[in-house]
This record gives sequence, structure tokens and C-alpha cells, in this order.
Amino acid sequence: MSTLKLDLENYKELMKQYIETKDEQALYQAEQFSKYSMQQNISPEEIINVHIQSLQELYPEMPEHIQSSLDFLLETMISYGLAYQEYQSLREKQLELKSEISVAANMQKTLLATDKPAIDGLEIGAISIPAKQMNGDYFHFVKDDNGALGIAIADVVGKGVPAALCMSMIKYSMDSFPENRMDPGVILGSLNRVVERNVDSSMFITMFYGLYNTNNHTFRYSSAGHEPGYYYNSEQNHFEEIDASGLVLGVSSEATYEQCTKKIEVGDMIIMLTDGVTECRQGDRFIEEEEVLEIIQQYAHLPAQETVEQVYKHFERLQDFHLRDDFTLIILKRRV
Repeated sequence: MSTLKLDLENYKELMKQYIETKDEQALYQAEQFSKYSMQQNISPEEIINVHIQSLQELYPEMPEHIQSSLDFLLETMISYGLAYQEYQSLREKQLELKSEISVAANMQKTLLATDKPAIDGLEIGAISIPAKQMNGDYFHFVKDDNGALGIAIADVVGKGVPAALCMSMIKYSMDSFPENRMDPGVILGSLNRVVERNVDSSMFITMFYGLYNTNNHTFRYSSAGHEPGYYYNSEQNHFEEIDASGLVLGVSSEATYEQCTKKIEVGDMIIMLTDGVTECRQGDRFIEEEEVLEIIQQYAHLPAQETVEQVYKHFERLQDFHLRDDFTLIILKRRV
């Protein structure tokens, strides 16, 4: 208490010195007083009160209207102090939450990590960039003993930690399926029952699942309400949509999933994506489907991984480096 009283007395002397001499040394010492006050957790209204008391002692005959104005300032600072304390409390909670989300995001990367397999004659390009820390998109590769490659791409209707938990469940469910049951329609049917039993009814998952047979170069696929993919015919220089009927995962345990097949020739590409690609915006304008395909075609001569990276960079620049949704793009290109 004596230290505080000494500092309050110093404040009065500093203020008197500055009023009489305009000495900047007094301002410097006042700055040190402010730092000390912060260290001692002294509120702004307490400092205002010290200022008023010092003025009253220095100028006992202070006019009443000046005194009233200082009382008004004190009341204002009391309200400010309360609001500032609340702000500081919220800020601490926000920083704590941000730290927890950062940990969760790193855990998500570990839990959902998937290796891009090397397959002779087939180039694979994959990129998935979250709009925020947590990614609501997901892709996964599964290779069986016969050389067939299973590719899943999914999007949770919902973001943040709940979406990440859903995706973790999807991944480990897929890993538990026997390799001889990799038919896309069967995979989606099984996952649908898992989601319907275990995920809150307010959350849905869209998924596109394809199976590339490296022996006969056919691509079988099914969709659970997911964004349609595209097939690029290199000989005709033409894109066509590939889609199959099926409800999003988790709506009905009785849902079935149509399975389609596409023959892939040398130089052809399969493009799988999420709506973060097809619904890119430039200002208030949504990018047209044709523009997305034109950009993919522009970089199609590059290796598949470079193609997806260049496409992403194009749309990142187009959106002023601010993604509005998670961006996931996968390209399969037959080379031989």
C-alpha cells in the first residue's frame, strides 16, 4: 500500500512539474507510471481518480464545471474499465480456443493422411486446401492386391471439429472394409449405414467413390449426392460429366447407389472435385463450369500433380488469396 501511495504522490508531482514547465522528462516518467499501473493491474478509472485527486490538491479552488466534467470522465472510464475487462476475458478464451483448434487441425492432418500410390502408366494429382484451419473435405486412396485403385473424395455439410471427426470415422470405416469388396456401390452403401447410425442427423456427407482397374483401364464409380466429376477425352479434346444417382450419406439406411463404368484411353483424364472448385467466386460472380474446365485443360499438358497445383493457384489468385470454401481436386491421367 505504501508503494502505491508513493506512486500516487509521484503522479501529482509529475503532473505539477509538467503543468509548470512542460518538461518532457515528466512525460517520460508518466509513461513509466502507466507501465507500472498495468503491471499492478490498476484499472483506467483508478488512474483517472488519481488524476482528479491530484488536481483537487493542486487547485483547491477548481471551478465546479471542471469538477463536474472530471466526474463525468470518471463514470465513463468505470464503464470502459468493465467493458475492457470483459474484452480481455473473451480474448483469453479466444486464444485458448484458437490453440485447441490448431492442435485439432494437426491431429486431423495426421488422422486423415493418405499416401498417393505410384502406379505404372497412371499419373495421380491430388490437392486439398482448407478454407480455414479445419478441412471439411477429404480424399483417400486404397490399392488392392490386384492393382486396382480405389479413390474416395468427400465433403461434409458442416465445418470445424465435428466435420473432422466425421471424416476420421469415414476413413477408418473404409480401412476396415475387406479388399474384395471395393465395388463403389457396395462401399457407399456400407458407409451410408455407418453414417446413418453414428452421425448427428443435422450433418450429411457427400462422397464420390471410383475404382480404377489398371488391368483393363476401366473406371467404375458411384456417387452419394456429390459434385459430379468429369471425363476428358484427349482425342476429341472434350469434357463430359460423370455422375451417378444416390442420396448423400446418412439420410436413409435403405439408400442404394448406382454404379457406372467408363473406359479410359491413353491420354484421357478423370477429374474428381468438391464444390469448393466449381463454386469459386470472383467478387460476387460465381465461376462458370466451362471456365473451370478451360483452366484444367490449359494445364492438362503438365504432369497430373502439377496440373492440380496450377489450377489451385489460378483460382486462389482469382479469389484474392481468400478461399470461401475448402478446395479439393484429384486428377487421374492414363499415360500408357
